[in-house]
Amino acid sequence: MSKPEIKKVKVLFKYHSSILDKDVVETMWADIVDAKKSVFKLDNIPFYGPPIAREDIFIAEYNGLEKKLVYHRTIESSGNSIVLVVVLKEGLNKELIRNTFHDLNCESEGVGANYFSMEVKKDTNYATIKDILEKLEKGKVISYAEPCLSTKHKKDLLEE
Repeated sequence: MSKPEIKKVKVLFKYHSSILDKDVVETMWADIVDAKKSVFKLDNIPFYGPPIAREDIFIAEYNGLEKKLVYHRTIESSGNSIVLVVVLKEGLNKELIRNTFHDLNCESEGVGANYFSMEVKKDTNYATIKDILEKLEKGKVISYAEPCLSTKHKKDLLEE
């Protein structure tokens, strides 16, 4: 018996990005959890800082003006976090830094030559990730922001 195929839909997210200091519109893929109740599960790593992470469960409603599903609110956190990273050091290939975090169970999506958005999985100890981020920032290699830090990862930092 094969698993039923999960249908994916595009959902529009409108939010103020503190990273870009402007209002942003971002479209991301989501799995349908319950179409009748407008419940979805995010299947993308957000790029610019909405307070949502991949695998979070949320409500989205069809907007006639936008002619799309539009994010309304998160109803269940996955425990994953999102960290945004800008590579400041000239000539440094961002892929080297992305690979460092990938080896620590952090997936990422790159944008341009010096920016990436990184997912920290729930089962990853964020204190380890934060330590590396801090060292790289102190060395002026990167700058980073934590627009969506889960309760679990906040606890990781308190236990350090």
